[in-house]
Amino acid sequence: MTNPRFLNKVCVVTGAAQGIGRGVALALAQEGARLVLADFSELVHEVANEVRMEGMECIVVQSDLETYAGATELAHACHSAFDRCDVLVNNVGGTIWAKPYQHYEEDEIEKEVRRSLFPTLWCCRAFLPSMIDRKKGSIVNLSSIATRGIHRVPYSASKGGVNALTASLAFEHAEDGIRVNAVATGGTEAPPRKIPRNPKPLSDQEKVWYQGIVDQTIQSSWMHRYGSIDEQVRAILFLASEEASYITGTVLPVGGGDQG
Repeated sequence: MTNPRFLNKVCVVTGAAQGIGRGVALALAQEGARLVLADFSELVHEVANEVRMEGMECIVVQSDLETYAGATELAHACHSAFDRCDVLVNNVGGTIWAKPYQHYEEDEIEKEVRRSLFPTLWCCRAFLPSMIDRKKGSIVNLSSIATRGIHRVPYSASKGGVNALTASLAFEHAEDGIRVNAVATGGTEAPPRKIPRNPKPLSDQEKVWYQGIVDQTIQSSWMHRYGSIDEQVRAILFLASEEASYITGTVLPVGGGDQG
C-alpha cells in the first residue's frame, strides 16, 4: 500500500459489479478504503470477495438505485455499518439502446433517463444530509463525453443532467465542506458485460447504428482510440481524494481530448 490516500475512508461505489465500478472498488481497496459496494446484480458479491482478499472491510447492498427507496436503503446500510460516508462514487448508468432519436419509443426514453440520471440524483439526495452534518464529504459522479454524440440522445441528456447536478450541488454545498465533481468518461475498453444492459440481440440495423457510435467516439478523440478502465479509475480516484481538495464543481473529460 504505497500511497494509501483512502486509508480507513468509508467509500460507497454504486454499479460496482462490472466495468469501471469494479475497477474503482478494487483500486480503493488497494489504497486502504472500507467499502460499501452497491449493485442490482448478484455479481457484486464476487467483487466484494476480491476486495476482502485485499484485506479490507466491505459490505454489499443489492438495491434498485433507480428508486429513492433503493438509494435510502443504501445510505442506511452504509451508516449502520460504518457510521458515515466519506466518499460517494455514483457510477450507475449506461446506454441501453443505440439508435437515432426518432426511433426511440416513449418507454425507452423514460428507461434511459431512469437508468442514467435518477440513480445519481437519488444517491446524492440520500447521502447529502449526513455529509452536511459532518461538514465533510467527496462525491464523484460519472458523466460521459456522450453529452455531445450520436445515436443515444436520451442517455446524452441524462449525462447533461448529471453535469448540471454536479455543478449546482458543488455551488450549493461548498460551504458545508462537501466537494462534488464528475468524470466525463470517453469510450472505454472493457470486458464483455456478464449482464448486458439490453439483453435482446441487436438487429442488423442496430449493429450499424452502434458502430456509428464507435466510429464517432474514436474520430472525436484527439488520440483516436478508446481508453482503458484504469485510465478512468485514476481520474475518479484523484477527484475523490484529498489531492483534489481545492477542486469542486468540475466535470473532468477523460476522453483523449474529446471535451463532450
